Amino acid sequence: MAGQLKEVRNRIKSVQSTQQITKAMKMVSAAKLRRAQDAIIQMRPYARKMQEMLSNIVSNTEGGAGMNLATDRPVEKILFIVITSDRGLCGAFNANLIKLTKATIAEKYATQFKKGNISIWNIGKKGYEHFVKVKYNADATYKDIFLHLTFENVQKAAQAAMKAFQEKQFDVVEIVYSQFKNAATQRFEVERFLPIPKVKNKAGATKADFIYDPSKDELIAELMPKILNTQLYKAVLDSNASEHGARMTAMDKASDNANEMLRTLKIAYNSARQAAITTELTEIVSGAAALQG
Repeated sequence: MAGQLKEVRNRIKSVQSTQQITKAMKMVSAAKLRRAQDAIIQMRPYARKMQEMLSNIVSNTEGGAGMNLATDRPVEKILFIVITSDRGLCGAFNANLIKLTKATIAEKYATQFKKGNISIWNIGKKGYEHFVKVKYNADATYKDIFLHLTFENVQKAAQAAMKAFQEKQFDVVEIVYSQFKNAATQRFEVERFLPIPKVKNKAGATKADFIYDPSKDELIAELMPKILNTQLYKAVLDSNASEHGARMTAMDKASDNANEMLRTLKIAYNSARQAAITTELTEIVSGAAALQG
């Protein structure tokens, strides 16, 4: 009985220690989430409007110089830029991104995958570790961006993807990331990066008549790379905020589970202690009765 009590006491101490860690991690994630949330909320309207404007310009422009980033080609080689986290303990955040990547490959690019024409650039260590383990063609060049999350570092990845597309190393570039909604909700997305998607005009609708100053070619050549850099940076900021929200939620649930475990263990401990006291009292009474007899 004494051994059982000691075991329960040790389990209670262990759960209490774990609970202290999960509460601390929740507080750290909440602080980081606030900064990350402010960054993406300020960035998102600008990035969306710029992307919408670029798609409209591309849709109403017939070829010409500077349009090589919007040129549709037969799809043979595909690049996925998968944005995961560097650390775990954030629930199913990384698993959902990896699952979405694999599902997209299976549904849209199964033929290219069989030929070995799928490449994955990882932003975040968790995605890279998984895809290397399962023998995908994974690249680690940009996996440490979250160690120094700046526009300049993300811009290097975006420019490398644009250069590879222009040199026809890839025919399509897709971004897989988590769109931040709130601390408890993330929406996992696959977004076309290259070629620049065109807006479909409704039947009977007339094309917009843009007046360009400076010239159309100069404007497109200047705008395209900048807007694409912004698009990737927005996706990285979205995933960064989503990661902290997912971790905060996961740690909150872990703390609640620890409370439930502590309640159960304390009931078990009190029951075992009560049984031990009852046994000792019974032995004392029995011994006294035997002496009297």
